[in-house]
Amino acid sequence: MKTRVANCPACGAPVEFRASSSLVTICEFCHSAVGRGDKLPEDHGKVADVAELISPLMLGMTGKYRDKKFDVVGRVQYSHPSGAMWNEWYLLFPGEVWGWLAEAQGRFYMTFEKRLKSSASIAPFESVQIGTPFELMKSQLTVTEKGAAHVHSAEGEIPWEVRPGAEHRYADLRGDKGLFATLDYSSNPPIIYVGHAVDPDTLQLSGRLDAYGSDTIATTAAHLNCPKCAGSLTLHAPDESLRVTCPNCHALLDCDHGKLSYLITLAHKHIQPLITLSSKGVIHGVEFTVVGFMERYVMYQGTAYSWTEYLLYNNPKGFRWLVNSQGHWSFVETIDYPATMAERSTLSYHGRTFRKYDQGTAFVRSVVGEFPWRVQIGEKVETIDYIAPPYMLSFESSIQIQVNTQPGMNDRLLFPSVASEEVNVSLGSYLSIDDVEKAFGLKPLTRPFSVGPIQPAPEVGAAFIGSHLFFILLIGLMHVGFTSLHPNKAPDFLVTLFAAVLVSIIPILAYLYKYSYEVKRWENSDYSPYAQE
Repeated sequence: MKTRVANCPACGAPVEFRASSSLVTICEFCHSAVGRGDKLPEDHGKVADVAELISPLMLGMTGKYRDKKFDVVGRVQYSHPSGAMWNEWYLLFPGEVWGWLAEAQGRFYMTFEKRLKSSASIAPFESVQIGTPFELMKSQLTVTEKGAAHVHSAEGEIPWEVRPGAEHRYADLRGDKGLFATLDYSSNPPIIYVGHAVDPDTLQLSGRLDAYGSDTIATTAAHLNCPKCAGSLTLHAPDESLRVTCPNCHALLDCDHGKLSYLITLAHKHIQPLITLSSKGVIHGVEFTVVGFMERYVMYQGTAYSWTEYLLYNNPKGFRWLVNSQGHWSFVETIDYPATMAERSTLSYHGRTFRKYDQGTAFVRSVVGEFPWRVQIGEKVETIDYIAPPYMLSFESSIQIQVNTQPGMNDRLLFPSVASEEVNVSLGSYLSIDDVEKAFGLKPLTRPFSVGPIQPAPEVGAAFIGSHLFFILLIGLMHVGFTSLHPNKAPDFLVTLFAAVLVSIIPILAYLYKYSYEVKRWENSDYSPYAQE
């Protein structure tokens, strides 16, 4: 590959364009975005320092995707309206084919630019709505997020004219079997990128020392002082956390990569977490640290129904949730799912049929610890839950508005930016209290008396049914046998029938108990299939 060398127009240092299709390269010396001009390189302005988010990728790596080798030659970091950041890595394949590998909160999507027919048209950004269907390559996709991000930083070579702070309007779409697409409205006409969700472990990345890149900068817990009371606090994910509460004065603090600024003091409501912050526990073979605790609630007929959520963190797995609702626990992780908040009675996922259980508006009542978004007291999301015990599919629809505030005046709103609308889908799996106690080394927790929405029902297994059929068959054979041996003294048929009924009492009671168990599961749902008409 022929490399073109030029001088940075800002500092004069040498910069390289390895690919003839690269439009911008970032100067390693002064962090200027250097554009490939017609005659001389152009200065597009300085970019901020790259936030070292934990990632298995880094510049200079090589890998393979679908038997085609690639080089990791650049990346752009975007700032989401929620304050979170994501990486977009640029991969150079043979023949100067570019691949876009988006990385957000532990999920990866490999996409390539898709050339549409000249007759095809893409709806304008203003008319795109969450849930809008889109047909592509004979597949049905659904818009699950729409928003406007901004370029935070960049490094390496970029195949488009990146400019620091530039707005990036987009719409993300999802389909079945991990199909993913992005509508990029930064250009006119918009560009569409199409691909699939990928596991970075399948990309055969080289140039790293272990499975998750010890060559990259390792982020460890940061021990800081609260700017309000000067008390000590710990950040377990300083490069990813955006809000943290002080355990001493209960101040809600904004966290900008470990730099804390005071926002507001929260009205303190004493809620004692059952699992203390910084506790470590192993769930499904992965060790997580409890970094945040939140109480949420919904209002129903004038009554507030609350539950608690523990934010778990693992490097490099990212964030997960441990939810406790009336003594019933579940482990929750975000998934890719093409459906939106459309009101349907049933949904399918991985061969299971999920039935609608509830719907409402969830509010944040209290927070403790650190969170990867700018959480606020009173923050609300629209929710719909579907269950297929021991699993729950949860949909949360939210709107994020990026705002700017004057430095030092945290409560003074200057101007809003474009809102981000998105639907997040998560999958919860039931955890028994024994599992939770064992995972975190807890003392015995209170056992619930109620039936949880996704608590597994008692099984009436094949062995149990087989035993019942065996005894029924045995009674029948005994009746036939005695009748054959003693035709003049045949056993009374009513006695045989009574014996068959007697051995059937236990399985009948078991089925009745299981039925009542399912009825109780749904007794707090407006969508119960057992409701009386």
